[in-house]
This record gives sequence, C-alpha cells and structure tokens, in this order.
Amino acid sequence: MADEPLVLEHVSKSFGGRLAVRGLSFTAPRGAIVGFLGPNGAGKSTSLRIALGVLAPDTGEARLFGAAPRIDALRQVGFLPEERGLYRRMTALGTIVYFSRLKGLDLATATKRGRELLEAHGLRDAANKTISKLSKGMAQKTQILAAIAHDPQLIILDEPFSGLDPVNQQGLEKLITDAHKAGATIVFSTHVMEHAERLCDRLVVIAKGEKRFEGSVPEALSLVPRRALVTTADGYDLAAALAGRGFAASEDTAETVEEGAGRRWHVDLAAGRDAQDALRAAIDAGAPVMAFAPETVRLRDVFVSLAADMPPPEAAGSGEIR
Repeated sequence: MADEPLVLEHVSKSFGGRLAVRGLSFTAPRGAIVGFLGPNGAGKSTSLRIALGVLAPDTGEARLFGAAPRIDALRQVGFLPEERGLYRRMTALGTIVYFSRLKGLDLATATKRGRELLEAHGLRDAANKTISKLSKGMAQKTQILAAIAHDPQLIILDEPFSGLDPVNQQGLEKLITDAHKAGATIVFSTHVMEHAERLCDRLVVIAKGEKRFEGSVPEALSLVPRRALVTTADGYDLAAALAGRGFAASEDTAETVEEGAGRRWHVDLAAGRDAQDALRAAIDAGAPVMAFAPETVRLRDVFVSLAADMPPPEAAGSGEIR
C-alpha cells in the first residue's frame, strides 16, 4: 500500500471535561521506527487507542494504511497495550496461537510460528507452561510475541519496556530491530530516553496532550545548545572572564563537587564555535583550567527541555489521561 501506515490529523480528546489530547498530528512513515515520547500523563496511551479505533476522537481523524481504522487494516497491526492482559491458565504457546488465529492465521501456521518465536527468544522450555507459572518478564515477552506472530506491517507497543529487567529489555530491543529489518513499521511509546535514542529513526514528543516535536533524532538533538564543560580552580569566576570574549558560562549546580575539586562550568557554544574555541578563550583569559571536555548532548536533555513545564504525574490526572 502506498499510504503511510499510521496518520493522526488534528486529533483532540477529552474525558469528563478534561482534555487528554489537543490537536495532535503526526505520521509514522513506512519502514520507520518511531518513538512516541512523553511524560506520564502526557496522553500517549489515549493517542494510540485513537489511532487503532479503540477510542473515537472528539475532533480530527486517525488513518491506518490510508483509511479510518477497520477490521481488514487492523489485521495488519500488532498491538501491545499498556495494560498487560493474558489468560493465566493458557500456555505460552497457546497464547501466541490464539492471538495469531484472531489475526487470520490457520492453526498449523500459527502453531509453527509460535514455536519458532519461543525458540528464537529463549522461551522454548516455557512453551507448555501456563502464564500463571511464568515470571513477569517471560509473560510480558510472550504477550509481545503474540502481538507480532502474524508478521504485521505496523507494530504499536505502548510502554513495552515497563517492568522488564535489563536483560529482557535488551532482548526486546533485538526483537524490535529484527521486526524492523523484516519490513515492519514500528511505533512505541516510552518515557525512557535511552531506548528511543538507540532504536528510533524518528521521534514524536508530546506534553500536556500537545505535540512539542516531530522529526529525526539528529534534528531533536540539535534543539539543545552545544556546550563544553570546564572545571576551574575554586573561587575563579569563569562566567565573568568569558563574558567579553563571546561565550556565556554558567556554573554547574546540579552535581555536588568536593571542596578543592574546583568549580564546574557549562560554556555555551554559539553557531560556528566549537569546544576548542571555548577552551582557547578560557586560557587566553587566564583561567586556571583544571579539566575540560566537550559535552555530549543526549536525548534526555532534549526531552527535559521540551517537557519541562509538565506538572508531576499526580497532577496530570488519572484514568484515561495517559
């Protein structure tokens, strides 16, 4: 199909007079891994439910493969909801087979596919164990496998890393990249930036139900000013020394520095200036430089800058506003 797998256009949704999503538009391009990022309470889950037709928007529209969500399109979608839900008396293999058949696979194909997936992801010995006897991580992995067993064109994962230990998180990252290599378009929501930074081609950042950013990871990283980290001897005012030399410096108050270890400064780098220019200016000013390093911009810095005005999760509301 020529149409993009997922499009939201000017979508808004309220619950009991409380606005969960406001005028949200974004696209999941074919073949991309899209990170749908936002703090708790930002409206991520509500947006994904609208995308799948589980919820109807108050205004705007959602499109799957070029049309409103419908049964034939949904069969090409694999979905992991935020609220995990499996039948506890069903086996791991039975779970995958059951959900695969709901998506249109015949029994033989679904069983073969289920065994292959369990084997590939270290769950062969769990195939005939009931969900109730699996660890939380194994049960969650089983549900993820059930969501992708029918080889969907579009995979939507709502907070897939939640509750997984580092080993299982690494396994899930591999599962996502393998599905992507096989041709799937993937959208996953998260508030853990490390996963998004490693996996995503594109990002959509929302806060208070509104889109704050949509674009590539490099474009997102370019939103945060480049800086250098300079440590000077105690008592030296690097900000004053650099003020007349074209650089702005601010003391790092986020980390506690032991007495005698110097003062740490963030030096902003204007367009066309690099970290070495900042170091040269500090030395020319006579600064007693003890340490110097260019700062690496991380996606977490971008996320904080875009969503800095979000209230804490308790104040963001509960219920459907997620």
